[in-house]
Amino acid sequence: MSVEFQPQSDCSKHDIEEGAAFAPRFDSNGLITAVVCDALDNSVLMVAHMNAQALSLTLETGIAHYWSRSRQQLWKKGETSGNLQTVISLTTDCDQDALCLHVEVAGNGPTCHTERRSCFYRQVSLIDGAARLTIKSE
Repeated sequence: MSVEFQPQSDCSKHDIEEGAAFAPRFDSNGLITAVVCDALDNSVLMVAHMNAQALSLTLETGIAHYWSRSRQQLWKKGETSGNLQTVISLTTDCDQDALCLHVEVAGNGPTCHTERRSCFYRQVSLIDGAARLTIKSE
């Protein structure tokens, strides 16, 4: 079974911003941005993209699925590492062109392929007039 989404062209601005119809606005590549946060402390863990199939599978299974732009394939996050992301809540922004997933991460907890908890582990700073990256302390 695949979840069907209402096309935005069938909705008024009021319906999209205030109504109950879920009508995600996928971009010209068929993708929607997904910000992924830890359900316990709201830390941003990663940003990914979903196509309609990934979004449908996420809603059907409760496990986060994404579209890998680099591999051009569906991606069940944590399938190989065991760090599956169970979706606690999924919200959309006002114009339904971005999603926020609050997840619990299974296994030993890393979300990033570098084995860190979050993909956002470096801070951008201006040092001696140059933009530099430093590792954030957790």
